[in-house]
Amino acid sequence: MRQLKCGLWVLLGLAPAAWASAIGSSARTAIPSDVQQIITVDYRTLKNSGTAMALKNQVLPPNLKEFETSMKGVGIDPEKDVDQLTFASYRQGKDGLKVVGIAQGGFSQKAFDKKMRLKKVKPLKYRDAALYSMSGGMQMTFLDENTILFGDSGAVRGALDAHDGYASTLESNREMSDMIGSVESGTVWSVLDQQGTQNMLLAALGDAGKLADFATIKKHVLGSRYAMNFGSGVNFDLDVVTSDSVTAATLSSLVKAGVLYRKMTATPVEKMALENVSVNSDSSDLQMHFKADDKQFQGLMHSDLFAAVSK
Repeated sequence: MRQLKCGLWVLLGLAPAAWASAIGSSARTAIPSDVQQIITVDYRTLKNSGTAMALKNQVLPPNLKEFETSMKGVGIDPEKDVDQLTFASYRQGKDGLKVVGIAQGGFSQKAFDKKMRLKKVKPLKYRDAALYSMSGGMQMTFLDENTILFGDSGAVRGALDAHDGYASTLESNREMSDMIGSVESGTVWSVLDQQGTQNMLLAALGDAGKLADFATIKKHVLGSRYAMNFGSGVNFDLDVVTSDSVTAATLSSLVKAGVLYRKMTATPVEKMALENVSVNSDSSDLQMHFKADDKQFQGLMHSDLFAAVSK
Protein backbone atom coordinates (compact mmCIF):
# COMPACT_ATOMS: atom_id res chain seq x y z
CA MET A 1 0.00 0.00 0.00
CA ARG A 2 1.32 3.42 -0.83
CA GLN A 3 1.98 5.90 1.92
CA LEU A 4 -1.07 7.79 3.20
CA LYS A 5 -1.43 11.45 2.27
CA CYS A 6 -2.33 14.52 4.29
CA GLY A 7 -0.83 17.44 6.17
CA LEU A 8 1.48 20.29 5.35
CA TRP A 9 3.50 18.39 2.69
CA VAL A 10 0.34 18.34 0.64
CA LEU A 11 -0.22 22.03 1.25
CA LEU A 12 3.28 22.98 0.22
CA GLY A 13 3.67 20.52 -2.59
CA LEU A 14 6.99 19.54 -1.09
CA ALA A 15 6.31 15.79 -0.83
CA PRO A 16 3.72 13.14 -0.09
CA ALA A 17 2.86 12.64 3.58
CA ALA A 18 0.29 10.90 5.69
CA TRP A 19 -3.27 11.36 6.94
CA ALA A 20 -6.08 11.86 17.14
CA SER A 21 -5.77 11.16 20.42
CA ALA A 22 -3.65 8.66 22.29
CA ILE A 23 -3.56 5.13 20.91
CA GLY A 24 -5.40 2.61 23.09
CA SER A 25 -3.43 -0.04 24.93
CA SER A 26 -4.74 -2.91 22.78
CA ALA A 27 -3.79 -1.04 19.62
CA ARG A 28 -0.25 -0.32 20.86
CA THR A 29 0.41 -3.99 21.57
CA ALA A 30 -0.48 -4.88 17.96
CA ILE A 31 2.11 -2.55 16.42
CA PRO A 32 5.41 -4.42 15.76
CA SER A 33 8.66 -2.81 16.88
CA ASP A 34 10.08 -2.39 13.35
CA VAL A 35 7.47 0.24 12.57
CA GLN A 36 8.09 2.81 9.86
CA GLN A 37 5.11 5.09 10.38
CA ILE A 38 2.07 5.48 12.60
CA ILE A 39 -0.87 7.68 11.57
CA THR A 40 -3.83 8.23 13.89
CA VAL A 41 -7.10 10.04 13.15
CA ASP A 42 -9.60 11.15 15.79
CA TYR A 43 -12.82 10.50 13.88
CA ARG A 44 -15.02 12.13 16.52
CA THR A 45 -13.22 15.48 16.32
CA LEU A 46 -12.77 15.24 12.55
CA LYS A 47 -16.54 15.03 12.02
CA ASN A 48 -17.06 18.31 13.89
CA SER A 49 -14.99 20.32 11.40
CA GLY A 50 -16.32 21.09 7.94
CA THR A 51 -12.80 21.92 6.76
CA ALA A 52 -11.39 18.66 8.11
CA MET A 53 -14.14 16.65 6.43
CA ALA A 54 -13.59 18.50 3.14
CA LEU A 55 -9.89 17.63 3.33
CA LYS A 56 -10.66 14.01 4.17
CA ASN A 57 -13.08 13.67 1.26
CA GLN A 58 -10.74 15.28 -1.27
CA VAL A 59 -7.53 13.41 -0.45
CA LEU A 60 -8.99 10.21 1.01
CA PRO A 61 -6.12 7.70 0.66
CA PRO A 62 -6.66 4.23 -0.80
CA ASN A 63 -6.10 2.58 2.60
CA LEU A 64 -8.91 4.62 4.15
CA LYS A 65 -11.24 4.08 1.19
CA GLU A 66 -10.71 0.33 1.40
CA PHE A 67 -11.27 0.36 5.15
CA GLU A 68 -14.53 2.29 4.97
CA THR A 69 -15.89 0.12 2.16
CA SER A 70 -14.85 -3.08 3.91
CA MET A 71 -16.32 -2.05 7.25
CA LYS A 72 -19.67 -1.34 5.64
CA GLY A 73 -19.48 -4.76 4.02
CA VAL A 74 -19.47 -6.43 7.44
CA GLY A 75 -22.17 -4.21 8.89
CA ILE A 76 -20.09 -1.51 10.60
CA ASP A 77 -20.65 2.15 9.66
CA PRO A 78 -17.32 4.03 10.04
CA GLU A 79 -19.03 7.41 10.17
CA LYS A 80 -21.14 6.36 13.17
CA ASP A 81 -19.22 3.58 14.89
CA VAL A 82 -15.50 4.50 14.67
CA ASP A 83 -13.99 6.85 17.26
CA GLN A 84 -10.32 6.46 16.39
CA LEU A 85 -8.48 5.00 13.42
CA THR A 86 -4.78 4.13 13.35
CA PHE A 87 -2.64 2.92 10.45
CA ALA A 88 0.80 1.45 11.11
CA SER A 89 3.30 0.49 8.42
CA TYR A 90 6.01 -1.90 9.55
CA ARG A 91 8.83 -3.93 8.03
CA GLN A 92 8.32 -7.69 7.96
CA GLY A 93 11.66 -9.16 6.90
CA LYS A 94 11.76 -10.47 3.34
CA ASP A 95 8.06 -9.62 2.88
CA GLY A 96 8.89 -5.92 2.96
CA LEU A 97 6.58 -3.20 4.23
CA LYS A 98 3.20 -4.20 5.68
CA VAL A 99 0.29 -1.96 6.68
CA VAL A 100 -2.32 -2.71 9.34
CA GLY A 101 -5.28 -0.65 10.47
CA ILE A 102 -6.69 -0.53 13.99
CA ALA A 103 -10.18 0.90 14.60
CA GLN A 104 -11.59 1.69 18.02
CA GLY A 105 -15.18 2.68 18.60
CA GLY A 106 -18.76 1.85 19.47
CA PHE A 107 -18.96 -1.57 17.89
CA SER A 108 -19.28 -4.77 19.90
CA GLN A 109 -17.41 -8.02 19.35
CA LYS A 110 -20.27 -10.02 20.90
CA ALA A 111 -22.85 -8.43 18.61
CA PHE A 112 -20.59 -8.89 15.59
CA ASP A 113 -19.90 -12.55 16.35
CA LYS A 114 -23.61 -13.19 16.78
CA LYS A 115 -24.37 -11.58 13.42
CA MET A 116 -21.72 -13.71 11.71
CA ARG A 117 -23.12 -16.90 13.27
CA LEU A 118 -26.61 -16.04 12.05
CA LYS A 119 -25.16 -15.59 8.56
CA LYS A 120 -23.33 -18.91 9.00
CA VAL A 121 -20.00 -17.23 8.34
CA LYS A 122 -17.16 -19.23 9.85
CA PRO A 123 -13.89 -17.43 10.62
CA LEU A 124 -10.38 -18.73 10.12
CA LYS A 125 -8.39 -19.28 13.28
CA TYR A 126 -4.93 -17.91 14.04
CA ARG A 127 -4.11 -19.09 17.53
CA ASP A 128 -7.00 -17.63 19.59
CA ALA A 129 -7.95 -14.96 17.03
CA ALA A 130 -10.97 -15.35 14.76
CA LEU A 131 -10.16 -13.90 11.31
CA TYR A 132 -13.04 -12.76 9.09
CA SER A 133 -12.71 -12.00 5.39
CA MET A 134 -13.47 -8.50 4.16
CA SER A 135 -13.72 -6.99 0.69
CA GLY A 136 -10.53 -6.04 -1.12
CA GLY A 137 -8.71 -9.15 0.11
CA MET A 138 -8.47 -7.89 3.68
CA GLN A 139 -9.09 -9.71 6.94
CA MET A 140 -10.26 -8.43 10.33
CA THR A 141 -10.27 -9.62 13.91
CA PHE A 142 -11.10 -8.14 17.31
CA LEU A 143 -8.24 -7.32 19.69
CA ASP A 144 -10.78 -6.65 22.44
CA GLU A 145 -14.50 -5.89 22.66
CA ASN A 146 -14.18 -2.48 20.97
CA THR A 147 -10.94 -2.70 18.94
CA ILE A 148 -10.68 -4.12 15.40
CA LEU A 149 -7.43 -5.06 13.63
CA PHE A 150 -7.55 -5.26 9.82
CA GLY A 151 -5.30 -5.55 6.78
CA ASP A 152 -4.06 -8.19 4.38
CA SER A 153 -3.47 -11.67 5.74
CA GLY A 154 0.30 -11.35 6.27
CA ALA A 155 0.03 -7.92 7.86
CA VAL A 156 -2.67 -9.01 10.32
CA ARG A 157 -0.76 -12.12 11.34
CA GLY A 158 2.41 -10.10 11.90
CA ALA A 159 0.50 -7.67 14.12
CA LEU A 160 -1.09 -10.55 16.04
CA ASP A 161 2.37 -12.05 16.60
CA ALA A 162 3.33 -8.80 18.36
CA HIS A 163 0.01 -8.61 20.23
CA ASP A 164 0.32 -12.20 21.48
CA GLY A 165 3.94 -11.86 22.61
CA TYR A 166 5.62 -13.76 19.76
CA ALA A 167 7.37 -10.64 18.43
CA SER A 168 8.56 -7.35 19.92
CA THR A 169 6.16 -4.41 19.95
CA LEU A 170 6.20 -0.63 19.61
CA GLU A 171 7.09 -0.33 23.30
CA SER A 172 10.56 -1.77 22.59
CA ASN A 173 11.21 0.88 19.90
CA ARG A 174 12.33 3.76 22.11
CA GLU A 175 12.89 6.24 19.24
CA MET A 176 9.34 5.93 17.90
CA SER A 177 7.71 5.69 21.32
CA ASP A 178 9.41 8.86 22.52
CA MET A 179 8.16 10.88 19.54
CA ILE A 180 4.50 9.97 20.12
CA GLY A 181 4.00 11.80 23.40
CA SER A 182 4.26 15.35 22.04
CA VAL A 183 1.81 14.88 19.13
CA GLU A 184 -0.84 12.36 20.21
CA SER A 185 -3.31 15.05 21.28
CA GLY A 186 -3.73 16.17 17.64
CA THR A 187 -6.86 15.47 15.61
CA VAL A 188 -4.53 13.92 13.03
CA TRP A 189 -1.00 12.94 14.04
CA SER A 190 1.87 10.87 12.74
CA VAL A 191 5.38 9.70 13.59
CA LEU A 192 7.87 8.51 10.97
CA ASP A 193 11.11 6.61 11.58
CA GLN A 194 14.64 7.53 10.50
CA GLN A 195 14.67 5.83 7.11
CA GLY A 196 11.18 7.03 6.24
CA THR A 197 12.01 10.60 7.28
CA GLN A 198 15.24 10.62 5.25
CA ASN A 199 13.37 9.45 2.14
CA MET A 200 10.56 11.93 2.73
CA LEU A 201 12.97 14.84 3.07
CA LEU A 202 14.89 13.86 -0.04
CA ALA A 203 11.64 13.91 -2.04
CA ALA A 204 10.49 17.07 -0.28
CA LEU A 205 13.60 19.08 -1.01
CA GLY A 206 13.67 18.25 -4.71
CA ASP A 207 16.81 19.71 -6.33
CA ALA A 208 17.91 21.06 -2.95
CA GLY A 209 18.15 17.47 -1.73
CA LYS A 210 20.92 16.86 -4.27
CA LEU A 211 23.19 19.42 -2.64
CA ALA A 212 26.21 18.32 -0.68
CA ASP A 213 24.74 19.85 2.49
CA PHE A 214 21.88 17.35 2.52
CA ALA A 215 24.11 14.40 1.71
CA THR A 216 26.24 15.36 4.72
CA ILE A 217 23.39 15.80 7.21
CA LYS A 218 21.12 12.99 6.00
CA LYS A 219 22.55 10.40 8.39
CA HIS A 220 21.94 12.78 11.33
CA VAL A 221 18.17 12.90 10.69
CA LEU A 222 16.56 10.56 13.26
CA GLY A 223 12.78 10.78 12.69
CA SER A 224 9.81 13.13 12.43
CA ARG A 225 6.38 13.79 13.91
CA TYR A 226 3.44 16.05 13.12
CA ALA A 227 0.08 17.05 14.55
CA MET A 228 -2.81 18.68 12.69
CA ASN A 229 -5.71 20.40 14.46
CA PHE A 230 -8.89 22.07 13.21
CA GLY A 231 -10.20 23.84 16.33
CA SER A 232 -9.60 27.37 14.98
CA GLY A 233 -8.90 27.15 11.28
CA VAL A 234 -6.11 24.73 10.37
CA ASN A 235 -2.95 24.37 12.44
CA PHE A 236 -0.13 22.06 11.40
CA ASP A 237 3.08 21.50 13.35
CA LEU A 238 5.94 19.31 12.14
CA ASP A 239 9.18 18.47 13.95
CA VAL A 240 12.08 16.71 12.25
CA VAL A 241 14.27 15.24 14.99
CA THR A 242 18.02 15.34 14.34
CA SER A 243 21.11 14.40 16.33
CA ASP A 244 22.40 17.94 16.94
CA SER A 245 21.71 21.66 16.58
CA VAL A 246 24.04 22.11 13.58
CA THR A 247 22.08 19.53 11.59
CA ALA A 248 18.78 21.14 12.53
CA ALA A 249 19.99 24.61 11.50
CA THR A 250 21.37 23.36 8.16
CA LEU A 251 18.17 21.48 7.40
CA SER A 252 16.14 24.57 8.30
CA SER A 253 18.05 26.58 5.70
CA LEU A 254 17.45 23.94 3.02
CA VAL A 255 13.71 23.79 3.72
CA LYS A 256 13.43 27.58 3.68
CA ALA A 257 15.06 27.53 0.24
CA GLY A 258 12.50 24.95 -0.88
CA VAL A 259 9.60 27.15 0.27
CA LEU A 260 11.06 30.17 -1.57
CA TYR A 261 11.35 28.10 -4.73
CA ARG A 262 7.70 27.07 -4.47
CA LYS A 263 6.68 30.72 -4.13
CA MET A 264 8.29 31.51 -7.48
CA THR A 265 5.85 29.29 -9.37
CA ALA A 266 2.84 29.53 -7.03
CA THR A 267 -0.57 31.04 -7.78
CA PRO A 268 -1.82 33.94 -5.60
CA VAL A 269 -3.78 31.50 -3.40
CA GLU A 270 -0.76 29.24 -3.03
CA LYS A 271 1.55 32.17 -2.28
CA MET A 272 -0.80 33.29 0.48
CA ALA A 273 -0.63 29.81 1.99
CA LEU A 274 3.16 29.72 1.75
CA GLU A 275 3.34 33.08 3.54
CA ASN A 276 1.75 31.32 6.51
CA VAL A 277 4.54 28.77 6.72
CA SER A 278 7.27 29.31 9.29
CA VAL A 279 10.50 27.29 9.43
CA ASN A 280 13.11 27.40 12.16
CA SER A 281 15.33 25.21 14.30
CA ASP A 282 15.14 24.73 18.04
CA SER A 283 18.05 22.84 19.56
CA SER A 284 18.23 19.58 17.58
CA ASP A 285 14.75 19.85 15.98
CA LEU A 286 13.70 21.41 12.68
CA GLN A 287 10.27 22.97 13.26
CA MET A 288 7.67 23.86 10.64
CA HIS A 289 4.33 25.51 11.37
CA PHE A 290 1.40 26.30 9.09
CA LYS A 291 -1.77 28.16 10.03
CA ALA A 292 -4.73 29.25 7.92
CA ASP A 293 -8.35 30.12 8.54
CA ASP A 294 -11.04 27.87 7.09
CA LYS A 295 -11.68 30.10 4.08
CA GLN A 296 -8.00 30.30 3.12
CA PHE A 297 -7.52 26.57 3.48
CA GLN A 298 -10.60 25.58 1.53
CA GLY A 299 -9.51 27.96 -1.23
CA LEU A 300 -6.11 26.27 -1.30
CA MET A 301 -7.74 22.83 -1.64
CA HIS A 302 -9.12 23.90 -5.03
CA SER A 303 -5.77 25.10 -6.35
CA ASP A 304 -3.82 23.31 -9.11
CA LEU A 305 -0.87 22.76 -6.77
CA PHE A 306 -3.01 21.03 -4.14
CA ALA A 307 -4.71 18.90 -6.81
CA ALA A 308 -1.38 17.86 -8.33
CA VAL A 309 0.28 16.77 -5.08
CA SER A 310 -2.75 15.13 -3.43
CA LYS A 311 -3.27 12.50 -6.14
